[in-house]
Amino acid sequence: MNSSNLLANSAITSSTSLHCSKNALTDMFGWFLQILLASLAFTCLIAKRFCEPITERRSWLIWFYDTSKQGMGSVAIHLANVWLAGQYTGDPCTWYLINFLLDSSLGLAIIFIGIRLSQYLARKKGWEYINFGEYGKPPSANAWMTQCCLYICLMIIVKVSITLFMQLDFWDNVKDFILSPIPNQKVEVAFVMLIIPFFINMLMFWVTDNFLMYKDPSKRRRYSDSILRRMHVKYRSLTRKRLVDSESDVLLSADDELLDSETVPITRTVDT
Repeated sequence: MNSSNLLANSAITSSTSLHCSKNALTDMFGWFLQILLASLAFTCLIAKRFCEPITERRSWLIWFYDTSKQGMGSVAIHLANVWLAGQYTGDPCTWYLINFLLDSSLGLAIIFIGIRLSQYLARKKGWEYINFGEYGKPPSANAWMTQCCLYICLMIIVKVSITLFMQLDFWDNVKDFILSPIPNQKVEVAFVMLIIPFFINMLMFWVTDNFLMYKDPSKRRRYSDSILRRMHVKYRSLTRKRLVDSESDVLLSADDELLDSETVPITRTVDT
């Protein structure tokens, strides 16, 4: 009896010592914050499209093809993080935040390498369907589906790599202090599910969308050529201005010498 009471008391104290309960990420408040975060992230991607130059702005179909890959991958990673956070011992909010921060840093580097490798193979082997951001003319749904599957595979590689990285012992020390100043569960869930992910997702979605969207090399070449032409015209105008200034200086100096030579005899006649 005594041993069972001690075990029960220890379980109660360990559960009450947690800032964030096991179901805090998946209760009504947690799901509300997750839906709000997804809406804000979607709005950020719409705003990014309108920030693109008019001459290079993607059509709504191409924009949907580009952003839907990122949306599906983000949903898969998010649900995996929510599930994994409940599998660790301790505060699930801290484990979710650690997973999220690693996804946004180490995971972003893996995504970049994977996308660049895919684009390299597309150019080298002629596999146009795996060239991220390019869907053919007219845009092919098959190319979009192929790239979606490839991007989901990249997300799986990211999640497996980070999960293995999380097995290191020092993460136990990190999770003890990362959210320790916040004693309130609702505030902690708001920080973990909305406030911190909003700013990081805004940057991550913007950068990842630049990875995924197609960049026409001819437009880039024309843009660089136009810059060179502007620099050349500016240089020629500056050179011409300097030549005009130097010629005017020569003429002024010649006029001054002529005036000096004319004033000398006049002063001599006055003296006599």
